Amino acid sequence: MTRSRLILLIAAGLIVISGIYLVVTFNKLVGQEESVNLAWSELQNVYKRRADMVPSLVTIVKGAAAFEKSVLEEVATARSRAANATSSVLNAEEYQKQEEAQSRLALSMNRAIAIVEAYPDLKASKSFLYLQSQLEGTERRIKFARKDFNASVNDYNTSVRQFPSSLVARLTGFKLKVGFKADAGAESAPEVKFNTSSK
Repeated sequence: MTRSRLILLIAAGLIVISGIYLVVTFNKLVGQEESVNLAWSELQNVYKRRADMVPSLVTIVKGAAAFEKSVLEEVATARSRAANATSSVLNAEEYQKQEEAQSRLALSMNRAIAIVEAYPDLKASKSFLYLQSQLEGTERRIKFARKDFNASVNDYNTSVRQFPSSLVARLTGFKLKVGFKADAGAESAPEVKFNTSSK
């Protein structure tokens, strides 16, 4: 075997190995991106579930305190903003809009719950106790969905940044994605809460 033929075989082998690596890494990035999208969709679903409970909360509050109209209007407005902020697209702008809307919704729901908790008879009603149970379950789901979303974003971003997969990511247009950041207060993100004495 001549030297030039050996060089050609080595070059061809390197091209084949590079091609295989490119395809495998591309497919891995696609899979990770789909995991991020799936986790984002699940988060949207549990946020929608939270928003769907607002009418029940408003009905209970109306029965207790007709004079608290401003709180009810605030809850309704926050729910509308949260519904409008829901997005199947995940980018930094949509993500920020979603987080702000969800924070407002949780805070306004907490104000409405505080009104109900000021009325012992209402607080002990079957409607409120059922709503409380459903909301607490939803808040747990939101925490898990946020955690799963963060894990998916982290796995994906690691692949996009690590060498040599970062080369494939750059060549094929994969970019870093946003996730919940602990330093931005994600660990204590607003959630719907009840006084422990309400149970």
